[in-house]
Amino acid sequence: MRAVCLHEQGGIENLTLEENYADPQAGDGQVVIRVKATSLNYHDVFTCRGMPGIKIPMPMIIGLDVAGEIAEVGAGVDGWKAGDRVLVNPLDPTDPSKGLMGEMLPGGTAEYCLVDATRLITIPEGCSYEQAAALPVAYGTAHRMMMANGGMQGGERVLILGASGGVGSCCVLLAKAMGCEVVACGSTEDKLKALTEWGADHVINYKDEDFTKAIWTKFGKPHRRKFEGGVDVVINFTGGDTWVPSFKVTRRGGKILTCGATAGFDPKTDLRYVWTFELKILGSNSWLPEDLETLMKMISEGKLSPIIDTVLPLDKTAAGVKLLEDREVIGKIIITP
Repeated sequence: MRAVCLHEQGGIENLTLEENYADPQAGDGQVVIRVKATSLNYHDVFTCRGMPGIKIPMPMIIGLDVAGEIAEVGAGVDGWKAGDRVLVNPLDPTDPSKGLMGEMLPGGTAEYCLVDATRLITIPEGCSYEQAAALPVAYGTAHRMMMANGGMQGGERVLILGASGGVGSCCVLLAKAMGCEVVACGSTEDKLKALTEWGADHVINYKDEDFTKAIWTKFGKPHRRKFEGGVDVVINFTGGDTWVPSFKVTRRGGKILTCGATAGFDPKTDLRYVWTFELKILGSNSWLPEDLETLMKMISEGKLSPIIDTVLPLDKTAAGVKLLEDREVIGKIIITP
């Protein structure tokens, strides 16, 4: 089979297209997926560059989010058959210690992919392979952060940082689906235009404007004695220099939701805002199968349409990862073998 493999960490240029990579064979409890679509994530950049404390077996086929049809069913697999349309959960819900697809186990940038049957989720009618593949890492993470852990009910005023990427775009779509008033931050005019098209009520170019002052101007400065001013919810998975400014725009009793730290994991903090404004800081990690099932159901019912930036062939995988690294992406990049 054809597969894009990483043989050595260090750079995206180390990704190579193999024309005659060994075809996977289904073992006990496993299936072989004929890959129809795989989405790339910034995690693939980390895999190529190297991550402290994580030793990745080589060669590695990258691509965490995989959708396709079952080509072969191994012994001991019940309830699945060849031809079934499936989304692969990058995490095994029965044993997460097995590691991520595309990091510890071969992923989806190949024509075929070997998968434990415990990772399979049925793709419903009305949801395409490309849409399903866009979901797990980005949309699954956003859904769990906002719903299960964030407890958002809808109708809130929400500020979303990093809104044009994979996780951020889902946050915009889900917030609007709940009837929220959305303030979305981006770094270019093209991204701001896209955010507006997705339904954002207000957009801020954080390169040209201090988002803290922009929020104060639009909605008033949060008051420590009153439950007014600022926003009800801040979604901040960037960290770094945006962390304390997020406190400054959150109304008394408001929430700050986080699922990452793309701009720095050890920012300076200021606890005075936390207790003075009774802020709730809620963390979220990854997703559960029900998050992915809910999202696919929303797609099939016409309530959600994942934002896809571009669809690339298998031999352009490295170029797609480079686009992610350079932040030249609005939404998801999909690879179709």
